Amino acid sequence: MRSVFFLSDTFNRRFIDIYNESGLHLPNLDRLAKRSVIFTNHWTGSAPCMPARRDLMTGRLNFLERNWGPIEAFDWTMPQALRRAGIKSHMITDHYHYMEIGGENYCQMFDSWVLNRGQEWDPCVSQIAGKEIPEHYGKLVPQYWYNREAFRDQEARYPSPVTIQGAADWLEAHHKKDDFFLWVECFDPHEPFDVPQQYLDMVGDDYDGKLYFWPEYKQVDKANITPEALCHIRKRYLALMLMTDVWLGKIFDVMDKYGMWKDTMFIFTTDHGYMLGEHGYLAKNYMPAYNEVFHIPLIVHLPDDENGGKRIDALTQNIDIMPTLLDYFGIKESGCRNKLHGKSWLPMIRGEKKSIRDCAIYGYFGKQMNITDGRYTYFRSPNKDNRPLNLYTSMPTDVYVYFDTNRIKDLSMISNGPFLSWTDYPVYKIPADSINDNDDGTLRYVYLYDWEQTDQLYDLQADYAQTRNLCEQSPEIVYSLQQMMRETLIDYSAPIEQLDRLRL
Repeated sequence: MRSVFFLSDTFNRRFIDIYNESGLHLPNLDRLAKRSVIFTNHWTGSAPCMPARRDLMTGRLNFLERNWGPIEAFDWTMPQALRRAGIKSHMITDHYHYMEIGGENYCQMFDSWVLNRGQEWDPCVSQIAGKEIPEHYGKLVPQYWYNREAFRDQEARYPSPVTIQGAADWLEAHHKKDDFFLWVECFDPHEPFDVPQQYLDMVGDDYDGKLYFWPEYKQVDKANITPEALCHIRKRYLALMLMTDVWLGKIFDVMDKYGMWKDTMFIFTTDHGYMLGEHGYLAKNYMPAYNEVFHIPLIVHLPDDENGGKRIDALTQNIDIMPTLLDYFGIKESGCRNKLHGKSWLPMIRGEKKSIRDCAIYGYFGKQMNITDGRYTYFRSPNKDNRPLNLYTSMPTDVYVYFDTNRIKDLSMISNGPFLSWTDYPVYKIPADSINDNDDGTLRYVYLYDWEQTDQLYDLQADYAQTRNLCEQSPEIVYSLQQMMRETLIDYSAPIEQLDRLRL
């Protein structure tokens, strides 16, 4: 048995015609969808990048216990479980965060792995020589302006095409082999939306204003961009989706050539979405957990096109990836060291079950707690000072940095692990108001809100765009979702303080 997992970073379901009739047609993704099962109610758990990946690899929600960080020493991961069962795993990616402080131990879980360089802030090219940065809207970090010299105007040398072609080559070389798991992860269409001109032409972009391919994480009005520039950045995003789809076809060509669809599972999904002006926001992370970021695509192919073309509306989450793969390879969950939050999709695909969960909880560490029952979404705000809030870790690292003595005000450690009820491993307990730096090196409490703290309730059937808050009109629905949230947090062994700060 073989399986390929394809993760395309920041891939928006609402922009493609598989989920939205007015969306962009992606021929190769459609090629997959016609022989696969399409999940319509699939949700991210933890966001952004590394929290989502810990969810994927462990089958547990990261954001209940900590922020951006590594695979923990006490985690039991999908590649480890596969290895114990004799399944070889290989990762190929251009997601450079795996090589940073704060991204430890992910790729190292695999039997083999390849990292392709050059995306975003990746420090793969020296900046000593100096280079003039053009006038632009949004962000344009010098490091990327140096990196892109290695592939600018050479499509096949862009990092994500290199990654996807590398995956196609790997399948070509191993098409006769059995019992393998291939993790293919391309950074595109994550920003910066840097793409050859031919793809901009294909999406009808005729913008001739100031350079703009990297949105700031700001509200639209605060970004000081013109309506024409906002339209342009959306088309840049579409163009990058289109380029990603073209290269995805290289993998499918190999699978066609060797008849691999007969005995290979293929999963396509993303880590999270992105906002391109909806609700007045650009990017992600600092706004409420709207559908644009957390409601994501999922397409699953089973051998012999089993149930190809079927659409499943039941709730699923990214934490289900690990248990689904264990189920597919015949590996018993009882062998896992940690209790899984996720559940296998296979019984639903095969018609044995109508659903695997009543709700899905999701969000960012330390911000609102969010829940959907498939009909409604509810955002629960914490108490006024958002405390108590701590992160729990065996490896005190954050994005780019270690927690040294200058960053930690009150660190505690217990040797027998009672801070986390589900593991005996010793963990650090770190107050959340010590875990991020301002540009001047001073500490700030980053989990206080940049928006008004209000609970929000939306009807996904009547108001998918989430424009009408129904909290005051529907107190009985709010109460029901609050109780469901509380029960789920307890079932998932979340730190008890989460119930306190969320007024549950």
